[in-house]
Amino acid sequence: MSWRMPAETEPQERIWMAFPVDGYTLGGTAAQAHEARSTWAAVAHAAAEFEPVTVMVDPSAAAVARQYLSADIDIVEAPLNDAWMRDIGPTFVVDDGGSRLGAVDWVFNGWGQQGWATWDKDATIGAQVTAAAGAVPVASKLVNEGGAIHVDGRGTVLVTETVQLDPCRNPGAGKSDIEAELARTLGASNVIWLPRGLTRDADTFGTRGHVDIVATIPSPGVLLVHRQADPEHPDFTICQDIIDHLATTADAEGNPWRIVELPAPATLQDEEGFVDYSYVNHLVVNGGVIACRFDDVADQTAVEILRACYPGRRVVTVDARPLFARGGGIHCITQQQPALHIDTPR
Repeated sequence: MSWRMPAETEPQERIWMAFPVDGYTLGGTAAQAHEARSTWAAVAHAAAEFEPVTVMVDPSAAAVARQYLSADIDIVEAPLNDAWMRDIGPTFVVDDGGSRLGAVDWVFNGWGQQGWATWDKDATIGAQVTAAAGAVPVASKLVNEGGAIHVDGRGTVLVTETVQLDPCRNPGAGKSDIEAELARTLGASNVIWLPRGLTRDADTFGTRGHVDIVATIPSPGVLLVHRQADPEHPDFTICQDIIDHLATTADAEGNPWRIVELPAPATLQDEEGFVDYSYVNHLVVNGGVIACRFDDVADQTAVEILRACYPGRRVVTVDARPLFARGGGIHCITQQQPALHIDTPR
């Protein structure tokens, strides 16, 4: 059986998330814990306006989770270390006819065996979500995360050299090895390698270059790419290099991309240094887009660009600063399950 990862703009069955549990995500104070729980819940409720949402919750957090999540949100209990469902959960795929759901269970090793991370429980979440969704397990030995890939559903996948080729993830693997596995699991025939990710994402608490804050594919033939326009930010040069590189690539049919630049917020730094705030890190849902806002002058411009890139979808924004302070964004804490195509007898 061959598998294909649908584009995020294709019809969806539901959104999967996880709820924050003890650790750096909750922080060291009651106020920080409340901020984290409130933000994860805000994303869940925004998505639930468009389609069903299921949240995996550690048994120790079940009671407090229901204080933050409305009755409209489904809860499934499972042991958790953290709450970044895009990375710890499976990547959903469909068979050739689109009538059978599969789930790729990547190996998760704490974003490349990061010294601050623990992942003994998170490493099992892929299998548990697969079972709860009733999907066919698609096993993989590739160390990978959902935030490290973006597809167009037509054969193209975006990846990053500093992630899939990370020696702390896939030691000894070359591009051909990665490409073969992405072809087997996602149906990818056209792998586009970005040279690296953003500056903050390469720091201690980063992922070493996830693509989902850098570029995405909102429609066939179109790349939506993060652009840092301020020369004072180190991502100014990085973004130009990435855009220049993408301009030399093509889709699976050999057509050049139309590149749409999504400007970075005007905010350059927080208390930890240069930020990686990115509007690229949004979630597409049925009839909508759940987008990041940063209380920034660029927020409205980003909304207008997203509306143009996703015509007919309602753009809803959630304050994503608490997410980025913890190492990710809206796309990072969510995972879409595609809807199946079921032929009905005449």
